[in-house]
Amino acid sequence: MTVLITGGAGFIGSTVATACRDAGLQTVVLDDLSTGVRAFTTEGAFYEGDVADGALIDRIVAEHPGIDIVIHCAAKIIVPQSVEQPVDYYENNVGKGIDLLRHLRRNGIERVVFSSSASIYRASEDFAVDEQSAIEPLSPYAATKAMFEAILRDAALAGDVHALSLRYFNPIGADPRLRTGLQLAEPSHALGRLIRLNEEGKPFTITGVDWPTRDGTGIRDYIHVWDLARAHVAAVQRFDAVAASEGPAAVINLGTGEGVTVRELVAAFERVVGEPIATIDLPPRSGDSAGVYTRSERARELLGWRAELDLEQGIRDALAWRERLLAGAIV
Repeated sequence: MTVLITGGAGFIGSTVATACRDAGLQTVVLDDLSTGVRAFTTEGAFYEGDVADGALIDRIVAEHPGIDIVIHCAAKIIVPQSVEQPVDYYENNVGKGIDLLRHLRRNGIERVVFSSSASIYRASEDFAVDEQSAIEPLSPYAATKAMFEAILRDAALAGDVHALSLRYFNPIGADPRLRTGLQLAEPSHALGRLIRLNEEGKPFTITGVDWPTRDGTGIRDYIHVWDLARAHVAAVQRFDAVAASEGPAAVINLGTGEGVTVRELVAAFERVVGEPIATIDLPPRSGDSAGVYTRSERARELLGWRAELDLEQGIRDALAWRERLLAGAIV
């Protein structure tokens, strides 16, 4: 089986591509390298370009006629940036996604695994969400994910596509063999900031300490990126079985099933690095929420998948990858 992976030179897409090849799947990567890196494209076939480029999609399929499924990871993903540049996010994540669907359909490719986001959910009283939970995206980024899922659902009902959307929150870590990892030198997510501030000898800021969680800090769902990649492989391998039981447009949550508070993240980081981390408590920022985490029973039932790597492993792998990145080993 040959899989086309859009955005396959980015953090998640490249790790998914690596896991696919480890599982014996042939990969073709399409990435415009706006945030991805060429160093992640040395294995398998690679095409530099835009998912909306119909002529390029035609050429890729002509040169790789075995492609019969697509993992769609290409997207802009930075939440604050989406607030500042909403039109760009809708154009990229939704408009170009529609173009991609048209090009795939023209080439007879109807099976799509969509790398979506659990940020589309409304927060619940117990902070846990499942696939039936209410949808309420709080940022343009999250709205683009919810909107494209709706487009996939409607297209599936019309017979144009079969789709499986994978919803998840906060990927951490790196490929445990350090073949791929986060390519950004200054990441904006919590673990990335924690690592960078610790390098600089600066305290880590905790925004919001009075939430109704077990320690007052926000709760999040951290999933090791390798577990996430394995889930995408399982989605490809079990795609037809899931479609047969769930219909032409299915959704599955991916997570550990256990939320982690910000203070618990800091405590885990302290255990890994073996030293205390200074923190500063501040009020929540505008738009902040207590957070949620996902229930993932359907992933076990439909994909035979469960998270295997814990939070501390994710931190260790992130630190090991960061050392390689700063040493200039990733170009």
